[in-house]
Amino acid sequence: MSVLYDPNDPALAADRFAYYKRLREADPVHEIAAGYWLLTRYDDVEALLRSPHSSSAFPKDPGWAMSRGGPTCPAMRSVSKWLLLQDGAEHRRLRKLIARVFTPRYIDRLRPRIGEIVDGLLDSMGEGEVDLIRDLALPMPVAVVGELLGIPVEDRARCRDWTDKVGYILDPDVTPRRRIAMNKAEPEFRAYLLDLMASRRGADPDHDLLSVLMTAEDDEQLTEEEVVANILLIFNAGHETTVNLIGNGMLALLRQPEALEALRADPGLMATAVDELSRFDPPVTLSSRIATAEMEFGGKVIPPGSHVIGFLDAAGRDPERYPDPDRLDLSRTEPRTLAFSAGPHFCLGAVLGRLEAATVFSKLLERYTKIELLREDLPVNSHFNLHGLLELPLRLSR
Repeated sequence: MSVLYDPNDPALAADRFAYYKRLREADPVHEIAAGYWLLTRYDDVEALLRSPHSSSAFPKDPGWAMSRGGPTCPAMRSVSKWLLLQDGAEHRRLRKLIARVFTPRYIDRLRPRIGEIVDGLLDSMGEGEVDLIRDLALPMPVAVVGELLGIPVEDRARCRDWTDKVGYILDPDVTPRRRIAMNKAEPEFRAYLLDLMASRRGADPDHDLLSVLMTAEDDEQLTEEEVVANILLIFNAGHETTVNLIGNGMLALLRQPEALEALRADPGLMATAVDELSRFDPPVTLSSRIATAEMEFGGKVIPPGSHVIGFLDAAGRDPERYPDPDRLDLSRTEPRTLAFSAGPHFCLGAVLGRLEAATVFSKLLERYTKIELLREDLPVNSHFNLHGLLELPLRLSR
């Protein structure tokens, strides 16, 4: 077996799109070890996400659990109740309840508030040299998801720190240092949220997700552990992916200025532009599944029990599905981006994430006539499956 993929290869870090292009052309359904397979074509990745024979229940896999501290450690107790890692009836039960605050109508009610948050941050930024991640892309979604979930303003920074540490549990490999950090952070977050829930019992419920989960009817009621686990998941996912979508998207626009100017000239492109930006440099790089039955991709048979990884950034640059895939085409509409997943686990927060990104890009272009990238050597985060910038230094002029 010839191995064409090494996650520690410097070439992957230097240009992952070129790296996946070579892999897709050489062996698009690639076995890297017994029971581990990689998919890099759009059609194969989409089929994996939609297949009834692909499971997200990684906490039930003994090897996966042991590499994160074992099935009884704090982080594993939490992750075993996450909506993201459930299948079948359990997944449908959780999704139905949580989806109540992710409907297009409910999210549209947030539109004015999101605009206010972005305007306030832009007022603070002003003109001149700024860091778009620190000054806008990070604080905006943290504020929005905090309000959506019902987390008090003064506690959001702590919650972000806790949930960021636990979020590393989804990376393919978890280092000992991160394993210790996530298993320390989860009990601290759990204790905080249980105290918050206790303080709100008996009070008039708000319209936030914490209230929805706490006041569910008997036949839908979640346990306290289920509530805590899924608030943790959504707080992390609700800001991390949006930070990446905004940062990666703005960098792509600055590197292909003809696309930036097209968007400035025609704001009506914004709806398709956000999806195109998510295709071009997705905030989430991969999605993994466990095969529950024999699966076939590209004439290769994958046996039950195998771990199958679909690379979303590779699928988004597949020339068989996207003509001229390395060009940013803001009017591109087909096929639909896989950046928000597909099938049963299509992202509940997709509508919100698109709205947040569109609001940021629209208001930046309205307020500033010139947006310049100050340097090209930009640090990225240390997540493997969440690719985003730690800094985006810009010079802004009105």
